Amino acid sequence: MSEVLEIIENKRVRPYLEARGLYKQYLKAKQILLSGDQIRVHFKERQPQDSGVWSFRVNKQFRAFGFFRSPGQFAVSKINNHQ
Repeated sequence: MSEVLEIIENKRVRPYLEARGLYKQYLKAKQILLSGDQIRVHFKERQPQDSGVWSFRVNKQFRAFGFFRSPGQFAVSKINNHQ
Protein backbone atom coordinates (compact mmCIF):
# COMPACT_ATOMS: atom_id res chain seq x y z
CA MET A 1 0.00 0.00 0.00
CA SER A 2 1.03 3.58 -0.59
CA GLU A 3 1.76 5.86 2.33
CA VAL A 4 -0.36 9.02 2.62
CA LEU A 5 1.48 12.02 4.04
CA GLU A 6 -0.81 14.80 2.83
CA ILE A 7 -4.43 14.97 1.66
CA ILE A 8 -5.75 17.78 -0.51
CA GLU A 9 -9.33 18.21 -1.71
CA ASN A 10 -10.96 19.31 -4.93
CA LYS A 11 -12.84 22.61 -4.42
CA ARG A 12 -16.21 20.83 -4.78
CA VAL A 13 -15.59 18.30 -1.99
CA ARG A 14 -16.15 20.51 1.06
CA PRO A 15 -19.53 21.98 -0.08
CA TYR A 16 -20.72 18.43 -0.90
CA LEU A 17 -19.72 17.22 2.58
CA GLU A 18 -21.22 20.22 4.38
CA ALA A 19 -24.53 19.92 2.50
CA ARG A 20 -24.87 16.35 3.77
CA GLY A 21 -23.56 16.92 7.30
CA LEU A 22 -20.46 14.80 6.67
CA TYR A 23 -17.65 17.30 7.14
CA LYS A 24 -16.70 16.32 10.71
CA GLN A 25 -16.80 12.61 9.81
CA TYR A 26 -14.59 13.32 6.79
CA LEU A 27 -12.03 15.21 8.91
CA LYS A 28 -11.91 12.31 11.37
CA ALA A 29 -11.39 9.75 8.57
CA LYS A 30 -8.74 12.02 7.04
CA GLN A 31 -6.83 12.20 10.35
CA ILE A 32 -7.01 8.41 10.75
CA LEU A 33 -5.59 7.94 7.26
CA LEU A 34 -2.84 10.50 7.87
CA SER A 35 -1.89 8.71 11.10
CA GLY A 36 -1.09 5.64 9.01
CA ASP A 37 -4.08 3.49 9.99
CA GLN A 38 -5.25 2.56 6.49
CA ILE A 39 -7.18 -0.49 7.67
CA ARG A 40 -9.63 1.49 9.86
CA VAL A 41 -10.80 3.60 6.91
CA HIS A 42 -10.61 0.77 4.36
CA PHE A 43 -8.09 2.61 2.15
CA LYS A 44 -7.74 0.61 -1.06
CA GLU A 45 -7.22 0.84 -4.79
CA ARG A 46 -10.42 0.56 -6.78
CA GLN A 47 -11.04 -1.97 -9.53
CA PRO A 48 -9.55 -2.50 -12.01
CA GLN A 49 -6.17 -2.72 -10.33
CA ASP A 50 -3.61 -0.19 -11.63
CA SER A 51 -6.45 2.26 -12.37
CA GLY A 52 -4.79 4.80 -10.08
CA VAL A 53 -8.07 5.49 -8.27
CA TRP A 54 -8.05 4.92 -4.51
CA SER A 55 -10.76 5.35 -1.90
CA PHE A 56 -11.28 5.51 1.83
CA ARG A 57 -14.41 5.27 3.95
CA VAL A 58 -15.89 8.45 5.40
CA ASN A 59 -18.70 6.53 7.12
CA LYS A 60 -20.67 3.37 6.35
CA GLN A 61 -22.44 5.03 3.43
CA PHE A 62 -19.94 7.43 1.84
CA ARG A 63 -16.43 6.99 0.42
CA ALA A 64 -13.85 9.56 -0.67
CA PHE A 65 -12.26 8.85 -4.06
CA GLY A 66 -8.98 10.24 -5.31
CA PHE A 67 -5.53 9.61 -6.71
CA PHE A 68 -1.88 10.17 -5.85
CA ARG A 69 -0.47 13.37 -7.35
CA SER A 70 3.02 12.63 -6.10
CA PRO A 71 4.47 10.17 -3.60
CA GLY A 72 2.65 10.77 -0.33
CA GLN A 73 0.25 13.42 -1.67
CA PHE A 74 -3.30 12.14 -2.10
CA ALA A 75 -5.86 14.32 -3.91
CA VAL A 76 -9.54 13.71 -3.08
CA SER A 77 -11.55 14.36 -6.24
CA LYS A 78 -15.05 13.33 -5.15
CA ILE A 79 -17.21 11.89 -2.39
CA ASN A 80 -19.74 9.28 -3.39
CA ASN A 81 -22.56 7.28 -1.88
CA HIS A 82 -21.32 3.72 -2.38
CA GLN A 83 -24.52 1.89 -1.44
